[in-house]
Amino acid sequence: MHARLPSLLLRQTPSLTVGVLAGAACAAVVTLLLFPFRQFVPPHSLGVVYLLGVLLISTAFGLWPGLATAVASAVAYEYFHLPPFYGWTLTGDGELVTTLVFLATALLAGFVADLARSRAMEAEEQRRTADLAADLAHLLLRSQDLRTTLPAAAQRLAQALELRHVAIEPEVVAAGGPYAALPLRDGAAQVATLLIPADLPESTLLRLRRQVVPSLQALLAAACDREAVAEEQAALRRVATLVAGGADPAEVFNAVTREMGRIMGTRYADMNRFEPDGTLTVLSHWDDHGGWDQFVPLGSRRAIHDMPVAKLVWQTGKPARRSTDDDDAAGEFLRRAREWALGSVVGSPIMVENRLWGVMIAFSRAEDPQPEAIEERMMKFTELLGTAIANAQSRAELTASRARIIAAADESRRRIERDLHDGAQQRLVTLGLELRAAEAMAPPHLKSHLSHVVEGLACAVEDLQELSRGLHPGMLSKGGLCPALKTLAHRSSVPVKLKMSDIASQPERVETAVYYIVSEALTNVAKHAQASVVDIDLTVDDTALRLCIRDDGIGGADPCNGSGLIGLKDRVAVIGGDMEITSLTGNGTTLLITIPC
Repeated sequence: MHARLPSLLLRQTPSLTVGVLAGAACAAVVTLLLFPFRQFVPPHSLGVVYLLGVLLISTAFGLWPGLATAVASAVAYEYFHLPPFYGWTLTGDGELVTTLVFLATALLAGFVADLARSRAMEAEEQRRTADLAADLAHLLLRSQDLRTTLPAAAQRLAQALELRHVAIEPEVVAAGGPYAALPLRDGAAQVATLLIPADLPESTLLRLRRQVVPSLQALLAAACDREAVAEEQAALRRVATLVAGGADPAEVFNAVTREMGRIMGTRYADMNRFEPDGTLTVLSHWDDHGGWDQFVPLGSRRAIHDMPVAKLVWQTGKPARRSTDDDDAAGEFLRRAREWALGSVVGSPIMVENRLWGVMIAFSRAEDPQPEAIEERMMKFTELLGTAIANAQSRAELTASRARIIAAADESRRRIERDLHDGAQQRLVTLGLELRAAEAMAPPHLKSHLSHVVEGLACAVEDLQELSRGLHPGMLSKGGLCPALKTLAHRSSVPVKLKMSDIASQPERVETAVYYIVSEALTNVAKHAQASVVDIDLTVDDTALRLCIRDDGIGGADPCNGSGLIGLKDRVAVIGGDMEITSLTGNGTTLLITIPC
């Protein structure tokens, strides 16, 4: 618990009447006390005791009672203790000079004592104000949520000021009823309102405005800035997490626009891409209450010249600021923006690999101009956007290169299979027929030898056919995916339990990928898994094709060790799919492949 501070507002000036009476009493007491000492102390030295009384009264009651005490002391000193006693004659040797010197010294002592008193009171008030400011700083600057801390700060103020009621409202509140309202500002903007009893004396209100309000305003401004910075950093972390996680670009665009618009306190914000034909494409937008979709649909285009701030960014590659009223000939968008009471416009460039890619635009309300440093704050978000776009482009290029490589490999397989079928295979079949004819005409001692050669040639043709079918599945081209998978299951050296419903025809790249995934998986099981059975489950719905391949082998497969699983993951990734591998030692291996439809 904090120690209870004395009130900062109870610096009351003592009553002048009480001070004068106390001064007169003090002069009288000193006069009486000096009578026994007159016969032992020279008369000119007795005035020092009167000066102590003047100092006492000036320190305790202020300047004017002290001055009155000085005059009264001078009169009493001259009348009772300067010879001739009990008379007002100032004709004695040096009596006039002594009285005047005493009076001047007494008045000076009163001034000095009052000055010391004022300085001491000011120092005490400053100490108490500093203690109160330290307590409020401890409350406000360490809080995670300023609104929840304001009641505790108000209670601390009421305790320190000894007021029956104090409240701090984080909004503009008008005075009314038993409460007076003091605005708490951060620059020109009012950030809160201090509510106090309305019946406080004017002097107390003046001290409160001078001593409490300035420090409270500074603390609230610092707390608001700290809260704003923390909120901005949290928003940047959320966006950075999306970017680092490789989220879909559209999701990143929406997140950046939403977070930036909310943190900057803008009325409306959108993200645009510069097109080669001199237009802007709207990729994302946000506003503080909804309703802009009807006017700015996503994917719509507008001319760069209709957006002066976008034009400046396009020409300079730097942030720009304009007003909706700067160009009366602006396009439909700005005319509608003025109708919606939008004011200043700030544009921040989106750079991708040192190339101007787009612009982020933020509109403020007409009555609430954009802050001075908003361009720098917007740049923090657009830098993340540039990173996300560059990452997306890199991923797209990588996926496209993978697709080209796999497509080239598949085409090579088709060409080799076609060449084998139309070339070497046909020639071998022709040679076999010719050998059969030669066998029929050969002498008996050559027939057995020719028959053996013909059988060997037939086996070579079958091996060649098997090889060509492995290069490219003819059954897949002729019968579709289901018959091709059944053929693979039938030819597998490990028993296969194949479960699939009637599946509609899929794109060729999907069917080819599924065929080779199953073929490679069965080959891996036969070589490494030591399994007794393989379960294959294939389902297709409106969203995705799902393929599950599970064996009961030894498990322990790790794609990081260079196994055939790497090729399977690459093939799945090329068509936008995802493959999960579960392979615990002793529990077999499960492949779960999901390919979007």
